[in-house]
Amino acid sequence: MAGTRVQFVCQSCGSVQPKWSGRCDGCGAWNTLVEETSEPLAKGAPVKRRSRRGLDLVSLEGTGQPVQRLVTGIGELDRAVGGGMVAGSAILIGGDPGIGKSTLTLQAAARLALAGKRVVYVSGEESIEQIRMRADRIGLAKAPVELASGTSVDEILGTLDTGPPVDLLIIDSIQTVYLEALDPAPGTVTQLRASAQALTRFAKRRGAALLLIGHVTKEGQIAGPRVLEHMVDTVLYFEGERGHQFRLLRAVKNRFGPANEIGVFEMRESGLEPVANPSALFLAGRDADVSGAAVFAGMEGSRPVLVEIQALVAASPLATPRRAVVGWDSGRLAMLLAVLEARCGLVMGNRDVYLNVAGGLRITEPAADLAVAAALVSSLADRAVPRMTVFFGEVGLGGEVRAVANSEARMKEAAKLGFERVIAPRSRRGDSGEGLAIEELSRLDELLAVMNFSLPEAGTP
Repeated sequence: MAGTRVQFVCQSCGSVQPKWSGRCDGCGAWNTLVEETSEPLAKGAPVKRRSRRGLDLVSLEGTGQPVQRLVTGIGELDRAVGGGMVAGSAILIGGDPGIGKSTLTLQAAARLALAGKRVVYVSGEESIEQIRMRADRIGLAKAPVELASGTSVDEILGTLDTGPPVDLLIIDSIQTVYLEALDPAPGTVTQLRASAQALTRFAKRRGAALLLIGHVTKEGQIAGPRVLEHMVDTVLYFEGERGHQFRLLRAVKNRFGPANEIGVFEMRESGLEPVANPSALFLAGRDADVSGAAVFAGMEGSRPVLVEIQALVAASPLATPRRAVVGWDSGRLAMLLAVLEARCGLVMGNRDVYLNVAGGLRITEPAADLAVAAALVSSLADRAVPRMTVFFGEVGLGGEVRAVANSEARMKEAAKLGFERVIAPRSRRGDSGEGLAIEELSRLDELLAVMNFSLPEAGTP
């Protein structure tokens, strides 16, 4: 028998290297190479030959059956996954510790079990008593969910293969389970990839929905190689801050529905409660008479969401003024400040700028440019934005205000919440205003006249 072969596998990207080094050549990450051993084939052992059987080629036209979904009855969860969990699919959900991943999955498991589905919850981190205590706290102790505590994938699949069909299998978490045939410890790239592949094959073979809970790194990404996200059908991220009671479930990948869809929850003692109207929740407690605040009509997936953007512009005692951003792209803020100074004549270079998206939401679409500019101008002029006004529009480097998609849905959401005025790009393709007074802009310097603001002279604090 030949000796074992030693190799070093990156825990970030999964690349294999023959010797250890501090930096991975594949992804550039530091201190991510872990030693793993593999058993080579014995001398004279039979080698598997490739099958010469060809593939069956078919046309695009077919008579496939409609997708069968497990509807949990938790509206925001079903919305995030595209209308319900698809039978035979694999779903990966990640989030910070304590944000509510296990609570949400337990609530979904209880709902399906009470509806007559067979649900199996396997935990590799918590004992059965701990899961029972959580279920009792949120009032789900009587739900017929089948519990188990274990980490061996072979034992899990061996148990489920001999019983009645499973509708939903929950693994909490994928970083704790392992295959006995592999030497590396649980959580390594080899174990993560092989365990997820074995569980996914079981789900597709038996027509069960598979829900994998995953840890996240300090950067907020699901721990382990990105290949784990490629192996599953849906990837969900649980976002939010412990200081806020709101939680956002965002679908960053979905083979059976729209990506970037979100579900909004509120954390209570009885568990996670779906929020049917997120816009009203994000605008709760808003003071319309404070300078530096503007309401942005944004889109999260297919859902319009109104959120308040807060800005504070103040004279800086430092040689290099401070720029602090929460919930938006700091690079985009720097670009917008440069456009305001170069195209609109506003003095921003000697001032501290603080920007915050209220409610813990993170905005990524460029349509927020106009709302951020309005908040900055409002703070600089120390005058409140006109009441019941919303903003949306992208700002270019030339100072032009560009049109964005779904303007009619944005205005409809604003009208539903009682807003009376919208400031938007000029080329809106004739969308109806939904009863709103519309102020159209083609350039950013027109914003000052529309808001009726007078700004301090250049050089004054």
